[in-house]
Amino acid sequence: MKRTGTGTGLTLAAALLACGAASADPEEGAYGSAEAFGEALFFDVNLSKTRTQACATCHDPGHAFTDPRPTLAGRAVSLGADGQSLGDRNAPTAAYARFSPPFGQRADGTYVGGQFHDGRAAGLAEQAAGPPLNPIEMGLADVEEAAARILENPRYDATLSALYGAATPGDPEAVFRAATSAIAAFEGTDSFAPFDSKYDRYLRGEAQLTDEEELGRILFFSQQFTNCNLCHQLRKSAIAADETFTDYSYHNIGVPANTAARAANGAAGPDLGLLANPAVEDPAAAGKFKVPTLRNVAVTGPYMHNGVFEDLRTVILFYNKYNSKAAARQIDPETGEAWAAPEVPGTLSMDKLTTGPALDDERIDALVAFLETLTDSRYEYLLDRDTASARTEGTDTDR
Repeated sequence: MKRTGTGTGLTLAAALLACGAASADPEEGAYGSAEAFGEALFFDVNLSKTRTQACATCHDPGHAFTDPRPTLAGRAVSLGADGQSLGDRNAPTAAYARFSPPFGQRADGTYVGGQFHDGRAAGLAEQAAGPPLNPIEMGLADVEEAAARILENPRYDATLSALYGAATPGDPEAVFRAATSAIAAFEGTDSFAPFDSKYDRYLRGEAQLTDEEELGRILFFSQQFTNCNLCHQLRKSAIAADETFTDYSYHNIGVPANTAARAANGAAGPDLGLLANPAVEDPAAAGKFKVPTLRNVAVTGPYMHNGVFEDLRTVILFYNKYNSKAAARQIDPETGEAWAAPEVPGTLSMDKLTTGPALDDERIDALVAFLETLTDSRYEYLLDRDTASARTEGTDTDR
């Protein structure tokens, strides 16, 4: 199984093993666990039509489980296995994805959870079933072709019999179901959710935040000075050790269309977000997308469901425009022009967007600094080197 380096001098296999993932030697017999089987499948390019693309291609463990590959649309959307097709949404990180609840409705009728930006997959196994059969992603024709590809590997065949029953290899639906559940099991390992960022180390008393990071932390969790925690805080405590920084709700925040990506992929019409989910029929859901985790957010740009913003600071400025009357705050710093209109108007969550006062540059920079502390330790090298050095030197108590 071919694996690439992470950019830190370690092979990807070594990096995963360091985080507790199972190894996979094709010369051995059946995999001993669903997690190990799922790891092998996650990296297997044979599950794509052209045998060139795996789950890990768009969810690269060396880049916080996002897609680092440049395309005609930059890194906003992903390139399909055919080498030509482009998606219309930014590949969300697979890190910490296991914590999203199954897709459904709350008592108040609002939607929550699921996988993908629109929640159309109830859970990780259902999500894993999507890309292999998507014609503009991995491109396999159907479950039968997917099962045949899986059964080409003798070790997979042996694993299906050993872990899922002797009759499994003879049933394409059962083969595919076992494979997707195994990928989900792998995505449920600590390799995807180590909770070892500087913020986590701070909570454990192993690191200290800089003054700027501490200001950002206070602002983030404040119910008076920002609106961040209205959607990006799961636990009521501001020092919860397992905070995923999303409540998994759905909102339309007025994100503009990514015209550059649309020019490259030829997609037409507005992206209706939650309303594109087959389980949702309410027109009020149009333009709403699932609130993403902020874990590793500083190294997983470009941002928003369509990758329309390149810089994390731009995202905070975008939110700030709703509360600022200053003319300069109504300019998108990446285009030098006024913020583009929402792709889907009329369903914006204005009650949340207009909560809190306008932020000055000091507070915006502090929020960026705090968000950088949410980067898993193995991805800290992806942060700006100078910023990372200033942030970490002399702050960790064990150094």
